[in-house]
Amino acid sequence: MSWDPYASLGVSRTASADDIRRAYRTLAKELHPDVRPGDKAAEERFKRATAAFNLLSDPVTKQRFDRGEIDADGNERMAFNTRGGPRQSARSYAGAGAGPGGAGGGAAGGDPFDLGDIFSDLFGPGFGGARTYSRMRGRDIRFTLDIDFLDSINGAKRRISLAEGRTLDVAIPAGVETGQVLRLKNQGGAGVQGGPAGDALVELRVRPHTFFRREGQDVHMDLSISLTEAVEGARIQAPTPGGNVTLTIPAGSNTGKVLRLKGKGVAGQGDQFVRLQVVLPELVDEDLRKFVKKWPKRDYSPPRPNG
Repeated sequence: MSWDPYASLGVSRTASADDIRRAYRTLAKELHPDVRPGDKAAEERFKRATAAFNLLSDPVTKQRFDRGEIDADGNERMAFNTRGGPRQSARSYAGAGAGPGGAGGGAAGGDPFDLGDIFSDLFGPGFGGARTYSRMRGRDIRFTLDIDFLDSINGAKRRISLAEGRTLDVAIPAGVETGQVLRLKNQGGAGVQGGPAGDALVELRVRPHTFFRREGQDVHMDLSISLTEAVEGARIQAPTPGGNVTLTIPAGSNTGKVLRLKGKGVAGQGDQFVRLQVVLPELVDEDLRKFVKKWPKRDYSPPRPNG
């Protein structure tokens, strides 16, 4: 959890709905930008206190937070999964943690509340009506998105569903890596009094591939070839992140020989390196045994390290 909404309001986890409301009223009266204009630190504390109040004053989101189902920003505690199934619709409760003026919420007992009413109580009946308070940007919301290795190499587009019914189209650029964060402008929490919305920050996590490995801008893989292909040479189909290509195996290739496919690495910028592995059949037939026994170089020993 990146922050504690109870601590932001200065209340304990056993605080009642009235305690939460009183704590927020006190902080709002102290920190509101119209009370402390130009004080950026106070403005940030006010935003955080308002986000905490939005989360904890709604019985549903409060219970889900207390159970550990969502974090302080209202995001589901699960990573996105774009492979389909129920995990594909990962959620975010942007309204709960969206920042001051975030969408909706409920007061104690589930009754709707209006932040304008609270500010009118604090600063007078004209406040929030004819008199407006400061426009403020909404809070950013953060997600984690799991993506396939090939999508990280080639780029892709993914649509994710949020709990409040919104969907976000995420364009994954070619060449991204685990830990990279994509910023979706104005897709976060709602702003205050017409202020701009926050952003959605999507942190990417790349799933490992079954045989491709990434090293910088290059892609590496091991490729099994038969004894015949190793001895005589061959042209075979080899996988790359962009699809199969024809690979020429030189005659006399040994296990460990590395072939380079230029431009077949990350986003067409790096290269792909294919390490050959000569593989014998699981069951060696009698003809091969007879050949080896008569082979003139049967006593040949390759170089080996000395212990």
